[in-house]
Amino acid sequence: MFLLLLVLAIGLSVKYLPGITTAELGIDQQLSRMHTAPLDAFARVLEFVFGPLFGPVLVLLIGLGVWLVRRRALDGLAFMLLACSGWVFSEVFKLIIARQRPDQSLLFDPLSPETGSNSFPSGHTCFAVALALAFYFLLPPGKWRGLVTILGSLTAIAVAWSRLYIGVHYLSDVIASFAASLAGVLLFAALWNRMGTAIEARQRQ
Repeated sequence: MFLLLLVLAIGLSVKYLPGITTAELGIDQQLSRMHTAPLDAFARVLEFVFGPLFGPVLVLLIGLGVWLVRRRALDGLAFMLLACSGWVFSEVFKLIIARQRPDQSLLFDPLSPETGSNSFPSGHTCFAVALALAFYFLLPPGKWRGLVTILGSLTAIAVAWSRLYIGVHYLSDVIASFAASLAGVLLFAALWNRMGTAIEARQRQ
């Protein structure tokens, strides 16, 4: 509940206090002046991999892999739903806050035609965070979980940076994405612990 209220408070603040958006636009403008071909390509790859077109395919493939390796359909399903839960939460907040995206005409080197009132929070970043958390919950305690946690965190940070670099989000959008995604994952995990236990109990009968 705290995380939900925190994200909501940040969202309402950035929407109704125009000085924040003006200051944050300066960050996007500065990054827009630092564009290089390699960084452009890197940001574009992250945009595609964690975007709405390829993202669901990625989750499905990993979920099927988990099912085949563990031979437990519930594990694969849990992974897919966990990975998507952060994304779903981002869409809820996008509808509530309805913050306009950065004006591309104000950037030195605009890379995306993306516009609209769905800037807060970043769906790409929420998905990257949720995917990392799904792997964390999937793996047992040990070195592999630690390694995945580090790699997942770095990936989520890279995705957050890429959204600013491309110029389609503000800093507060990507920061709030971490809290929004975590809230979604934790809420779903709590529900799954109840539902999953009940489903397993029925299967054993």
